[in-house]
Amino acid sequence: MPAPIPASGSSADGSYSADIRYGPALALLASLFFMWGFITVINNTLLPHLRSVFDLNYTQTTLIESVWFIAYFVASIPSAKLIERIGYKKSLVVGLLVMAAGSLGMMLAAAIPSYGVTLAMLFIIASGITLLQVAANPYVAVVGKPETASSRLNLVQAMNSAGTMLAPLFGAYLILGRSKGGTAEVGAVLTEAERLADAQSVILPYGLVAAVLVILAVIIARFPLPAMGSANSRAAKEERKHLSLWSHRNLVFGIPAIFIYLIAEIGVANLFVNFVSQPDIANLTHEQAGRYLTFLWGGMMVGRFAGSALMQRFDAAKVLAVFSVGAFAVMIVTVFAHGPVAMWSLILVGLFHSIMFPTIFTLGIKGLGPLTEEGSGLLVMAIAGGALVIVQGWIADNYGLQTSFLLTAACELYVLFYALWGSKPTQALPNPAPEAEAPPARAI
Repeated sequence: MPAPIPASGSSADGSYSADIRYGPALALLASLFFMWGFITVINNTLLPHLRSVFDLNYTQTTLIESVWFIAYFVASIPSAKLIERIGYKKSLVVGLLVMAAGSLGMMLAAAIPSYGVTLAMLFIIASGITLLQVAANPYVAVVGKPETASSRLNLVQAMNSAGTMLAPLFGAYLILGRSKGGTAEVGAVLTEAERLADAQSVILPYGLVAAVLVILAVIIARFPLPAMGSANSRAAKEERKHLSLWSHRNLVFGIPAIFIYLIAEIGVANLFVNFVSQPDIANLTHEQAGRYLTFLWGGMMVGRFAGSALMQRFDAAKVLAVFSVGAFAVMIVTVFAHGPVAMWSLILVGLFHSIMFPTIFTLGIKGLGPLTEEGSGLLVMAIAGGALVIVQGWIADNYGLQTSFLLTAACELYVLFYALWGSKPTQALPNPAPEAEAPPARAI
């Protein structure tokens, strides 16, 4: 990693400057990627838990995750405007505090317990994560050489995967492992008292999460992050008349690529525990299945480290194409195989999904120049595609859980199209770069 950040600025034209050292800032931002990955994947153990507590069908269960991703659609543009108004650093702090507030609200929802309040609190947590996504992803993409942007974001996203890998263990132990529904055999009927006790098992884990988020917000507030340079500000009105986001093919096709990819990733993660628990797949309890979810997210972490290394030598779009073919192949096996083969093929898709989001994101904002911030907001808004996981829930209810993964396989084919053709830039502009920021006199 580079040395500490000096006080010098970036080049006047907004191009990459080797004079600025970004290592400490990137290391701190990696902790944000870790936390939002961790919190997002707690949902994967929370969903089967809530399905048991509130006696939900698959459509109602996936509605919980849909509400989570609707927040990305609703909060992305306001997040971009907030960043423009108060800056990247303060926005990161606000995002962490919003997430902490939502986590505290989850403790309230568990104490009642209330399905409606749970949905509202998950929406608040996801809104905070959206703000972090809009700020942190483009920041990491432009703090180095443009040609290694995909490699750099994959490397930092590997910390996101570290969070997603540890979260199932956390959730399986503190939520599923401490609940009657999580340790009972599939199909067991819980009494009203057992449901109430199970609902309250999420109070401790979300209390711990809230405490960590507040501590991280304080650290970010006191840390001298490099400020994004003027080249990354929204283009002036007169200049904006001559620039159009929609003239950039890589962005136009990148927005649906993110949207469609999220349907695949979230569908796999959310239905994993229920799928591998089935008698003809692995016949596990939800607690045991939650532990296997760690392998799915662990594969994503390994894949991102490997992808980051590969993209130092090979074109990012070509690497993305290879990974999308691999993802399609293992999903076809998942649909038509049975027993441990079906379970492990579903786990293996994590390896192939690993590089998709960060690589699509960096390919999507490539060559946007002063439009980078706006393009990033649209790409983050496309994360709302995860809300359509409810479609897979409906397919599972009506045609079978295993058959529903054909939707995932279809999503991989669009990613392949984007890698081969849709990601090719048109009318590329010079990319912006950050400027060093002097240490603040006091915390915000």
